[in-house]
Amino acid sequence: MTLLGSLTLQAQDVEMATGLRASGKIYVVVAVLVTIFAGITIYLVALDKRIRRLEKEKKS
Repeated sequence: MTLLGSLTLQAQDVEMATGLRASGKIYVVVAVLVTIFAGITIYLVALDKRIRRLEKEKKS
């Protein structure tokens, strides 16, 4: 049953994505997603550095 539903969904063309691609706005969507992902990554790396420093200070 789920296989049939999955095949049906794959067969349909996503109209919103097609419209965004046609108008060139898909690049804006991709840029926003990349910016959000980069921001989250930078935040997590900075947080990891702070946690490592605190753990190192606690051990000493």
